[in-house]
Amino acid sequence: MSEIGGRRVVITGLGVVSNVGIGVDDFTESIRAGRTGMSPITSFDTSRFPKVIGGEVQDFKPDAVLERLDADEWGRSGLFAAAAARLAARDAGVSDEELSSAPSGSVMGTTSGESAVKQRLSEQAVGAGPETVDPDLVLMSPAHRIAAAVNTELGLNGEAHVIATACSASNYALGYAFDLVREGEADYVFAGGADSVNRHTHAGFLRLGALADDVIRPFDVNRSGIITGEGGVALLLEPLEQAVARGARIYAEVLGYGVNCDAKHMVHPDAESLARCIAAALSSAGVLPHEVDYICAHGTGTPVNDEAEIAAVRSVYGEQLPPISSIKSMIGHTMGAASGYGAVISCKSLHDGFLPPTANLQQLDPALGPELDVVPVTREATPSVVVNHGFAFGGNNAVVVLGRVS
Repeated sequence: MSEIGGRRVVITGLGVVSNVGIGVDDFTESIRAGRTGMSPITSFDTSRFPKVIGGEVQDFKPDAVLERLDADEWGRSGLFAAAAARLAARDAGVSDEELSSAPSGSVMGTTSGESAVKQRLSEQAVGAGPETVDPDLVLMSPAHRIAAAVNTELGLNGEAHVIATACSASNYALGYAFDLVREGEADYVFAGGADSVNRHTHAGFLRLGALADDVIRPFDVNRSGIITGEGGVALLLEPLEQAVARGARIYAEVLGYGVNCDAKHMVHPDAESLARCIAAALSSAGVLPHEVDYICAHGTGTPVNDEAEIAAVRSVYGEQLPPISSIKSMIGHTMGAASGYGAVISCKSLHDGFLPPTANLQQLDPALGPELDVVPVTREATPSVVVNHGFAFGGNNAVVVLGRVS
């Protein structure tokens, strides 16, 4: 149990819209099997790009999940978020009436907001001028609508907050939601993130030299970069006593979290800052390094990121390194949703008893050092404490510690 005062906070609902499955059960089955969701990008013209693979959600039909929103009035990222939250509410067995009658809200992370909407707006304006753009698309474009979509779909009455700290945003959202519930400001909070595959993100990582050709190979000696992905993820946080009283299934307890921002370099992570963030999270949770049973890595598969992350892990844990793996190897880098997916699979690991794999790992990079236990295939285990990493451009770092509730 965390040493932090206030109410104990647990996670009782998991919602996933991903390129390897919609719904937490399909998602978990795919991750455990090591399936990948990579395919040629279809959402924009890639004819002038030398690398054309992405992690798009090919079979997403929002009307099949949503109960209130009109899909034509919302952007793709907002629809991802709302659908994931609806699935999390169903998974938690909580009704709209229960949510609306209690203090409730959402905190969603993102990198590019409604990027797919803005892509369509730019396509309309090129060569013709801004007066040609669809005003309905303009109304859909603000990033705050991602959380607004969640609150509207579920009838939530409190905050609808968007955190735009890029690839660590979902962990920031989880930390903020944890504080809201712990302090009694809310009884139900949906936390997670959403982003959409788009031209400018794909092009940006290409210009950085950070795009892989076909698959992501975290920690592999031949790793070459990321593949941009998309989707939405939501976790329902509530007080432990309330969850027990309503007979809810409890996946995990949020023990604590740590955040920092070093702003040392725009794109290169700083190992010392990452280590400070990990140590702060463990201290917040009242957990000692040797008590950690598994690390869900940021694990982007870029040479610099993997090197810095493992250096930070070694700095904190010394010679007793917990097992570590990266699910980006299967779903791609889903930007603002990334650490949310990591939190979901961490919850399932605690509840179901397994460690998820790092797919596509052929040869562990010896430069990462000895005694590194990268999980190559799903491993049966009974973890009690897991740590979920989220590290972003600009040095925005967030780490969440989760524990099994016995």
